[in-house]
Amino acid sequence: MFSLLTRQTVAAVRVLLVLTVLLGIGYPLTVWGVSHLPGLRDKAEGSLLAAPDGTPTGSALIGIDPVAPDPAADPFFHTRPSASATGPLGPGDTATSAGSNKGGFDIGLLDTVTQRRELIAAREGVEPARVPADAVTASASGLDPHISPAYAQLQVPRVARVNGLSEMAVTRLVVAKTDGRPLGFLGEPGVNVTELNLAVAAAREPAPSGG
Repeated sequence: MFSLLTRQTVAAVRVLLVLTVLLGIGYPLTVWGVSHLPGLRDKAEGSLLAAPDGTPTGSALIGIDPVAPDPAADPFFHTRPSASATGPLGPGDTATSAGSNKGGFDIGLLDTVTQRRELIAAREGVEPARVPADAVTASASGLDPHISPAYAQLQVPRVARVNGLSEMAVTRLVVAKTDGRPLGFLGEPGVNVTELNLAVAAAREPAPSGG
């Protein structure tokens, strides 16, 4: 009996050691190595984005609604509103990822949507009817970095004016940062606001003078 128990214990320890090496060391190292192959490393490290000076400023996967120092001269493109925001538009709490879970007939949600539409219309200098749906409804995560091309285009005149750029130049940036439908037919095109704001900042930076 003792001999059998000893053999079983030794066999169990051997299996434990082998699986520890394979699954606890070998497998993670293999996954890490594959994820750092050319073309995959940036995504594995969080899809980080850098400012024109090279400083990491965020992730292409996380939408952070920027706050203008002077609301009367707002130079930024804005993301969809977040359910975690204390106000109707934001910014939201990036440490919290959740939707409001309110239905389409919720009176509070309808009032918030109406308020958002009026605020965005005033900010962009347009009629409320021109404000697209995604501009006034929060995403399920609250951290969606994408907006519709229509919402991006609505913001082009303001962003161009405040940043001293032409509307054509800003529109080209919008087009460059627009992602097509996944696999060519799923979902809708989206504009990555985080990447777009960095592109606008780079476009307004004066070019370095030659020596």
